[in-house]
Amino acid sequence: MYLKEAHRLQNIREYYFAQKLKEIARLNLEGPPVINLGIGSPDLPPHPDVIAALCQSARLPQNHGYQPYRGLAALRQAMAASMQRWYGFSPDPDTEILPLMGSKEGIFHISMAFLNPGDVVLVPNPGYPAYAATAQLAGAEVKTYSLGEEGTTTTHFDPLQAMNWERVKMVWLNFPHMPTGRLATAQDFERWVSLAHQHQFLLIHDNPYALILQDRPRSLWQTEGAREVSLELHSLSKSHNLAGWRLGWLTGQAKWLDSVLKVKSNQDSGMFKALQEAAIVALGLPDDWYKELNHQYLQRKQVAEQLLKALGCQWLPHQKGMFLWARIPSPFADGFAFSEALLEQNRVFLTPGGVFGAAGQEHIRLSLCAERRVLEEALERVSKNKITKL
Repeated sequence: MYLKEAHRLQNIREYYFAQKLKEIARLNLEGPPVINLGIGSPDLPPHPDVIAALCQSARLPQNHGYQPYRGLAALRQAMAASMQRWYGFSPDPDTEILPLMGSKEGIFHISMAFLNPGDVVLVPNPGYPAYAATAQLAGAEVKTYSLGEEGTTTTHFDPLQAMNWERVKMVWLNFPHMPTGRLATAQDFERWVSLAHQHQFLLIHDNPYALILQDRPRSLWQTEGAREVSLELHSLSKSHNLAGWRLGWLTGQAKWLDSVLKVKSNQDSGMFKALQEAAIVALGLPDDWYKELNHQYLQRKQVAEQLLKALGCQWLPHQKGMFLWARIPSPFADGFAFSEALLEQNRVFLTPGGVFGAAGQEHIRLSLCAERRVLEEALERVSKNKITKL
């Protein structure tokens, strides 16, 4: 039987990393192992107390049934307490917090809950591909906005002042920004909130990297007026080394969370109770946990910068989060050509910046999710064998 896929998939491609990981697995069977510095999957373990809590809860027979769609009350309270701890305010855990199976799930649910064909969604360029992909699955039209010139922390607001906002339903923000590692200033958030009030669109801040290599984490909801026009996504994937556990939450007005829940409750049957109880422990970890985590990322970043220098790349200092974003050297045409040459000649993989949008074509992204010794081995390979244009 010939079965055609749905029209909504015509503009959607398989996620880049799903394809690339298959290629890397094949290369590993054919020769020396590839050093993969492209994927943002934390390699460090969770805190032992978090694993112990998971195991203890999983041993109880009564914990294996379906769980509430809104999660445990104790988990929502822990999430609210975490926001009080880091941002100085506490959403109402009963009405303004919705636990998620990872923030990526939330990106999809938000798009399904609020977008219709004909709506316009603004996404950053460069930016996380899931923002555009989920909007397109919902039938919306995707447009992009640019960050400021390299060396600044601001959004490029000038073009936004003159654009037609009539059909704009949703705008995605992401700071610390992936892939560039740039931060938003308080003034950036104020301007976005002002635009949202003026043009009546939903502003969504995806905030998974707030606690990585950052002294003063920032939430959009610290901005006056943000509660009335925005949602904010949070994740335990990076800050607690729980990427595969799929744990996150959404903060927003009760009426908007109810809309998201309509989608979510038709897709899953609640989160495993042991995961929720382990997340409660994770959110209450002492400051020493976060300091040690960031100490390790800082050490890795120092070697990663040496690697970029050896490759002839240029990058901005003071990037935050768990990646480094760098401009490729000449004579490579773009980040794809540079990445392929590096993979073929040195068996080191870095993500081509074009994956994240047209504004990333001349860049690559290096992940800090590898042990320091692995980064040092990559540096050694590159130092011994300078890559050349294919």
